[in-house]
Parts: sequence; structure tokens; C-alpha cells
Amino acid sequence: MKSWIKAKATAFLLLFALSTPAQELETQVVVNADLVDQTNRQIFETLERSLNEFLNSRTWTNREYLPQERLKCSFVLTLTAYSDNRFEGNLQVQSQRPIFDSNYDSPLFNYLDNDVIFTYQEYQPLVYNPSIFQSNLVSLLSFYVHIILGLDVASFEQNGGSTYFDTAQRIANLAQQSKLVGWNQNDGIRNRFWLIDSLRSNTFREYRQALYEYHRQGMDQMVVAPDAAKIAIIQAIETLYSLFNRRPNAFLLQVFFDAKSQEMVDIFSGGPQVDVSTMVSQLKRMAPFFNPQWKEIKF
Repeated sequence: MKSWIKAKATAFLLLFALSTPAQELETQVVVNADLVDQTNRQIFETLERSLNEFLNSRTWTNREYLPQERLKCSFVLTLTAYSDNRFEGNLQVQSQRPIFDSNYDSPLFNYLDNDVIFTYQEYQPLVYNPSIFQSNLVSLLSFYVHIILGLDVASFEQNGGSTYFDTAQRIANLAQQSKLVGWNQNDGIRNRFWLIDSLRSNTFREYRQALYEYHRQGMDQMVVAPDAAKIAIIQAIETLYSLFNRRPNAFLLQVFFDAKSQEMVDIFSGGPQVDVSTMVSQLKRMAPFFNPQWKEIKF
């Protein structure tokens, strides 16, 4: 199991080697404008620098993070249209959580936002004020930062993360005045509105409980007690299955498995063997899209 953790850690270190550390976050932003027909590419390079600076140069919380505790994140902005300082595209947001007694970072959030629209003038300062709507670009970035921070705390504390989720909710509420897609409940069934609404709702409390069981009781024990760690992860899936039985179409089930599917295959395909037959059956029902991965889990 240790060799698996070291191999995975190496892969993540390579991915984030160009990141610039912040107090809490170690973030890499990539702006991909290959789909945009624009002769002058400087605006996209300037935008990328501005986004990296915005995310990495400020302190987002009043908590102290040691260098090894910082959260590795990536924001990949793929632009599909640009005209008169108006940008359209999608944003892939990923974050990892460091695991105790290892150099491994476990994927915690892997989310694709297809409703990205904002205006930006080259060299425009990006200023975050949690009490004021500044721009849709600032709101998008700060919203996902607080989602990431909340999920991290939830993985360490039972029912944790509410402070950051509440801030994300305030950001979303203020952003609704922009009338731009993604912030309102009528914009679709899986968007920013429903993401933060689900995270804060007691209806989906099992999601946060599963995060705690999976990470604090599972992954953080993987090096010293891999058998017990795997059993804790199986319990986390059982917790999610309780949510599935009540709300089979719960948005947060997709959010969980979008981040965790491959890691789970890796965990249960090596090391000490535990009974996974019930878990695999539950996985196939909850997340059938990932059935090719679930078939790789060894009984």
C-alpha cells in the first residue's frame, strides 16, 4: 500500500509542480483558449496570470496552514467564445487533501462547471469582498475556493465545513443579481445553486458524514492500519448508500464519485484483502456510470 501511495503522490506532485503556494491553497490556474479565434493571444495570458495571482496571493481564512497542509487545487478554464471583453466557456475545478503519515494527496473535489460567463478587461484588478458583488469572475473563483475549504474541513471534522459553505452561499446570493446562468435554481438541476444548496442541507447530511469516514477514519489510517482503513471506507460507502435509498438522484452522489472513483479502484485492487462484495454491489447501483471502474475492484 505504501508503494501505491508514493506512486500516486509522485503523479500529483508533477501535476502541480508549477503551482504558487498561498496560505491555505497551492493553486494552478490554466486558461485554454485554443477554441477561440483570436489573433492577439496576450489577453488570455494576462488573464491566466491574474487568476493565479488572485487565488495564490491572498489569505482566505484565519486558520494557519503548515506547508504540508496546504490544499493542492487546479482551475482549468477552457474558453469557447470571446468578444468585447466577454468570455464564455467551462471551468474544471479540482482539489486534493493531504493524507496523514504520507506524501499522498487524496482527490476531494472534481467538478466541471459548464456555465461560465464573465467580463474582464486586460489588467483589470480582481478584488474579493465577501459583502459586495464585484464581478462574475471574482464570484466564480471565490465561490469554489470556499467550496474547497469547506470540503477539506468536512473531511477532518464530523459535519464540518459549515462556515465556508455559508460564505459560498452568500457569494452565490450576491451573484444572483448578475442574472448570469448558474447561480439560480431555474438554471438547471446541477449547477452552483444546487451544489451549495445540497452541501448546506440537512437532507444530504450523509455526504459530509461519508467524507469524514472516508478520509479521517479511512485514508488517514491507511499507512498504519490498512485493513481498518479499508473497512472505514466501506462504511463511508454504506453511509452514502443510505442517502441513495432516500434520494437516488442526489447531486452530491455524482460529486463524490467524480472525485473518488479511480482512487477507490486503486485502494481495493491491492494491499490487504477485505470483503468488498456488498460495497461493489452498492457502487454499481449508486454510480452505474463508473461500472467499468467498479469491475476492476478485486473480491
